[in-house]
Amino acid sequence: MIGLESLGATGQAITGVGAVLVEAMLLYVGYGALTTALSDPVKRALGGS
Repeated sequence: MIGLESLGATGQAITGVGAVLVEAMLLYVGYGALTTALSDPVKRALGGS
């Protein structure tokens, strides 16, 4: 990894939680953009309005 052993337990915990939060935000934005971009073509392909 990136040498987190040098941090104390609290620093490691904060770094881990921060990494998970950043990943969650990126996934949220990415899936939102993907849903927005593909919702109309999928609806049309399935015969919706």
